[in-house]
Amino acid sequence: MSDEFGTLRIERDGPVATIHMINLTEGIQAGRTLDFHWEIGVALGQLRDDQDVRVVILTGARDGEFMVAPRTDVYEEPGALGGHNDPKGSWKVFNGIIRAHQTLTEMEKPVIARVNGDAVGFGQSLMLGCDIIVAREDARIADMHMAMGDVAPYGPPFAIVPGDGGASLIPLYMAPPLAKEYLMLGKEYTAKRLAELHMINYAVPLENLDAEVARLVGKLLEKPPLALAWTKRTVNRYIAAQHNQSLDAGAAYEMVNFLQWERQGFKQDMDFE
Repeated sequence: MSDEFGTLRIERDGPVATIHMINLTEGIQAGRTLDFHWEIGVALGQLRDDQDVRVVILTGARDGEFMVAPRTDVYEEPGALGGHNDPKGSWKVFNGIIRAHQTLTEMEKPVIARVNGDAVGFGQSLMLGCDIIVAREDARIADMHMAMGDVAPYGPPFAIVPGDGGASLIPLYMAPPLAKEYLMLGKEYTAKRLAELHMINYAVPLENLDAEVARLVGKLLEKPPLALAWTKRTVNRYIAAQHNQSLDAGAAYEMVNFLQWERQGFKQDMDFE
């Protein structure tokens, strides 16, 4: 398989593959706006097919950000939406999102989220799509789609449907009133608080993050791979059923938001002051 991607890099250590995700603001500024959503789905699919890989780790390329929405001020830049608001670009973004979640759910190998910083927007959704979640305790977790720039400094200053998997996964983690407050108002949590709520596995200081991930990887590699694979697939029938009900709908609604954004009064050269 090829490990050549513009928005992420893959490192291998025997049967363990680590995907390092480059943040979306850097992608926009480098002219790679559309590529991350597509490439993460492709990379996960390739690792699923690689019989030498037994465990996948998903993490941010640098400490401080696991994966976050573009900074709010980036939306002022010409072309910041990078094709989100045209049919071809929207197809690439949202088809990539759907493929990423489907692969996280269906792949026979456990995926550990090593959350080394804030997870906001698609990063939060990818985190929740992983099988085991280990986060630095001070990481901020939020779905900024409806927050209209309130989750500083991330996300657009206009409201959009949380169509990158959040609206599908959050109801599995929270009671409906809490899920709606979280999604509708862009409520933030720390990883430490989510661990207290039993929504993620572990929240640890940054200096302990690698040791905790390594401990879990070691335990997983001790298990028979076929039994581990079928255990994951059996448990994830529940998650697959949830995605079948709502993932495509959320992606479609958000796609419509972007395709209609100018008709809603949002201009690329709008004054954000």
